[in-house]
Amino acid sequence: MKGCFRIKGDFIFLDIKAVPGSSANSIGEVREGRLKIRIAAAAEDGKANEELRFFLAKILGLRKNELVLESGERSRLKTLRLPVSAKEKLENMQ
Repeated sequence: MKGCFRIKGDFIFLDIKAVPGSSANSIGEVREGRLKIRIAAAAEDGKANEELRFFLAKILGLRKNELVLESGERSRLKTLRLPVSAKEKLENMQ
């Protein structure tokens, strides 16, 4: 997971490339400094963004409101802010 996130103070900033409309939610590889995440929800009316937050929160053991979309609301390239307490789980995520 290294290379796709940075720590600033009490937060982790995770850079991702979202792929909405996939057959299932899944974590992919890190490429060009971004973690590829496939999302089953369609990219309409914020559904994919909500599903992305829900999916990552579940994997990382966080509440959905602890994951904040910092940038990329209408883009596949996104940055999420999470609490630094998720660092260990993020590093071990597959």
